[in-house]
Amino acid sequence: MYRNHQYDMDCITWSPAGRILQVEYAMEAVKQGTPVLGLRSKECVVLVSFKRAQSELASHQQKIFKIDDNMAIGISGLTADARVLADYMRNECLNHRYVFDSAMNVGRLVAQVADKSQQKTQNSSKRPYGVGLLVAGCDEKGPHLFETCPSGNYFEYYAMAIGGRSTSAKTHLEKHFADFETADVDVLVKHGLEAMNKTTSSDQSLTTKNTAVAVIEAGGKYREISGDDLQKFIDGLEKKAEDEPMPEEPTPAAEGAAPMDTSG
Repeated sequence: MYRNHQYDMDCITWSPAGRILQVEYAMEAVKQGTPVLGLRSKECVVLVSFKRAQSELASHQQKIFKIDDNMAIGISGLTADARVLADYMRNECLNHRYVFDSAMNVGRLVAQVADKSQQKTQNSSKRPYGVGLLVAGCDEKGPHLFETCPSGNYFEYYAMAIGGRSTSAKTHLEKHFADFETADVDVLVKHGLEAMNKTTSSDQSLTTKNTAVAVIEAGGKYREISGDDLQKFIDGLEKKAEDEPMPEEPTPAAEGAAPMDTSG
C-alpha cells in the first residue's frame, strides 16, 4: 500500500510502520562496508581493518585514521563522511590540548561525535553520516573501545566488529573475549587477525598490503604494525579449508516486495 520513496526524502519523516528510512539506509551502509574490528585489554587496545582495493590498478583504501597520540578510529561505510568526522575529532583534541595541556578523554569525545551524528537526524536539509566508527584510545582511566552509529548511539565494548561479513568475526571474539583482559599486545593482535581472517572469502587471504593493524598502549603512543612484523603474525594464522563455506550475511527483504525480473 505504501511505497518507501514517499518517506525517505528526508530524515524527519516517519513511515507508517514507524521507521525513519534515511537512518536505516545509513545503518545499512555501515553493514555493507569494509570489516573493521577492535579489542582491548588492561594494557592496550588494538584495531584491525581489511583494506579493499577498487581494482588491481588502485591502491588499498585506508580504514584506520590516527586522531591523537592516544586515540585512533577504524571506519566502515562511507569514507568521505569518516574524513569529516576525523577532522572534527582531531580539531577537538588539538583544542583540548591547547587549553588544558593534556590529552582529551576518549569517552567525552565519543559523546560529542554521537551528538554531532544525532543532529544530522533532526534537520530535513541534512542526512545522517553513513559511517560507523570504532574509536580506540587510552586515557587516565585506561584503554577504551567505543562504537558509534549513524543514529547517534554509542557503546563501549571489550571487543567489537562492524562492517560486511563481521558476524563470523564477532563469533570468534565472543568465544575468546574472556581472555582479552589479561592478554598482552601480541596475543591481542593474533586474535584480531584470526577474527579478521574469518571475514575473508575462500579465494582471499590477508596480506601486508590489504591488512592494517594499529596499537595504542596505556602510557604509550599510537603505532601501526606493518612490514615484517605484520607478516610474522599473518604467517601464524590457521589456513582455511578450501571447502569451508563462508557464512552469508542475511539480506533484509521488504515485505510484499515483487520478485526481480531476470528474464531480460
